[in-house]
Amino acid sequence: MSVSPSSSAQAARTAVARRLRDLRKEAGLTIAELAAACGWHHSKTSRIENGLTAPSATDIRRWCTAVRAGGQAQDIVIQSVNAETMYTEWRQQVRRGLKELQDRSARFYRDTELFRVYSSTLVPGLLQTQGYAAGVLRMAARFRDLPVDDSAEAAQARVDRARVIYETGHRFVLLIEEAVLHCQVADADAMAAQLGFLMTAGALPAVSLGIIPAATRERTQWPRETFHAYDDKLVTVELVSAKVQVTQPSEIDLYLKAFEQLRTTAVYGAQARALITNAIETLG
Repeated sequence: MSVSPSSSAQAARTAVARRLRDLRKEAGLTIAELAAACGWHHSKTSRIENGLTAPSATDIRRWCTAVRAGGQAQDIVIQSVNAETMYTEWRQQVRRGLKELQDRSARFYRDTELFRVYSSTLVPGLLQTQGYAAGVLRMAARFRDLPVDDSAEAAQARVDRARVIYETGHRFVLLIEEAVLHCQVADADAMAAQLGFLMTAGALPAVSLGIIPAATRERTQWPRETFHAYDDKLVTVELVSAKVQVTQPSEIDLYLKAFEQLRTTAVYGAQARALITNAIETLG
């Protein structure tokens, strides 16, 4: 059974509320005593503990000071911010068009030093050719019922944004499942061009491209949802209805742990090129 983004966001807020409530109880304080120590009405404490009101960063710091758990304050602040902003619905992101969505992230890309991307579905945007990107974005425009299909312009913007792979000061560690090579989201010519470019891009000094063979035995990780890690500060996960933004350090660590385990099952260099060549040959 799938969980909707809104219910998942509420679950994340509830987790923050439960953590604060447990700290209060461990400190032996009543709701009224905690409220007095923080300098607010007891009803506010109750609303926070029941997940009805999201605490501000200041609220959390006062709370942690009152229960003598100041060392946990920053982590809870980050957890709370993540709970409130982790889901950005796609309809909000694309309301001004797919091209603007690509443009908005260009500066963020330039500020990132280490990109780690795992994809079980598509060629990562950083390595997409224009024909392939146009196929992906055209499909997205149709699915979203966008009033204006600007997928061609968005594809060009995506390719422009991806030129960051040629700039100094960045490293790219990219992992894809072998199935990605056979997912035909564009015509045969565009797919052939895309697969050929993977071999070219994979040879760039700043790029490490690993492919996890479908026949891999005794995997340490099953195919996961596609996710992008930007330095150690942010992980984004793309769902059908939303983009999840993960900023809590403990959650980021889990994604990076999964990424490292997936890396151990990937092949590189000549073995990776052989898988790509085989995929090109199957295009017919």
